[in-house]
Amino acid sequence: MGKKLFVILVLLFVATSVQSCRKKEAPQAPDSMQPGQMPPGTFMQGPISPEGQQGPGHGMMMPGGKAQLLVPDFVKGKWRAAKIIFEDKGTKKKHEYIVKLNSDFLIPNSNLKLSIGEYLPDFKMEGFMLTSVSNNPNNPALAVKIFENDKKIFPSPGKDWGWLFEKVPTIHPFEHEKYSIILKEGIKAG
Repeated sequence: MGKKLFVILVLLFVATSVQSCRKKEAPQAPDSMQPGQMPPGTFMQGPISPEGQQGPGHGMMMPGGKAQLLVPDFVKGKWRAAKIIFEDKGTKKKHEYIVKLNSDFLIPNSNLKLSIGEYLPDFKMEGFMLTSVSNNPNNPALAVKIFENDKKIFPSPGKDWGWLFEKVPTIHPFEHEKYSIILKEGIKAG
């Protein structure tokens, strides 16, 4: 009985090893996608933060180099602000705020200050470059720094910006015991 179990386990191991070595085809973009545009959330196996991390808990760092932000001309000046949702977890009260891009915002009745950066409506990371591949809100992301009592608490030390992703708010969320902040949407200029 012991030899049979051992043989079965070895065969299962070999079968799963062979299966995992086979090349998997990349998912195809829908026919309605524009050239250079990627479906939301599918590039590099899911949204990736500017620090090169993929999803909560992965912690994969980019090898050498520093991420650079490029706001394309077709995006520059087209967005003026973003709506965020701030929640006090203790009282379970949510407040919606409009925050102007490239400005600071003090959250009322808290000790938090947001430094708002750029809004990328169709966030994509290519190598070390963070950019938007279109001006359509297919994968919206907002660059933020969050300070509590004047001490930066988001993103982690050594990182210039943290990113809030509208369609996938669980990717690198702002984590705090008392508060949550998520991106609701971008607001176009004009």
